[in-house]
Amino acid sequence: MKTKDLVVAAILLALGTILHAIMPPFFAGIKPDFLLAMMFLAIIYKPEIKNTIAIGIVAGIIAALTTGMPGGQIPSLIDKIGSAIIVFFIIKAMVNMNIIKTGIIGFIGTIISGLLFLFSLMFIAAIPGGETIMTLFKSVVLLTAVMNTIIVIIAYKIMDSIVD
Repeated sequence: MKTKDLVVAAILLALGTILHAIMPPFFAGIKPDFLLAMMFLAIIYKPEIKNTIAIGIVAGIIAALTTGMPGGQIPSLIDKIGSAIIVFFIIKAMVNMNIIKTGIIGFIGTIISGLLFLFSLMFIAAIPGGETIMTLFKSVVLLTAVMNTIIVIIAYKIMDSIVD
């Protein structure tokens, strides 16, 4: 990773960390994960597999450190690294990135990340409050996916005008 790419990724992850840390929980102790939106933008900025893995690991560590979910540390690592790699391959399959495609990446990537988090939480710890995965998917993941789509589109437009 070049220094410039590293700085851009670090700034995006720092912004995502702030958004992640200040967001209150929505449902059953789970809060929307806006760190994902910034992680996706960092991957879109320089879609290389080594960058993607590094960004996924760093985002996973940050999410694990800031999670309010009991037992959510390992699932945070799993979902960030897994969704980063999957999003990388989606980006590579797309030609000529644009605002609509970034919105699609934000939505699909958040869905993938949410499902990875919920399923790994189910196997590693426990789903909070006896809720079902489908209830949490509908109440938290879908809402977060919509919000992340909007954040990714706005941030991509800003980033596109600032960064070469």
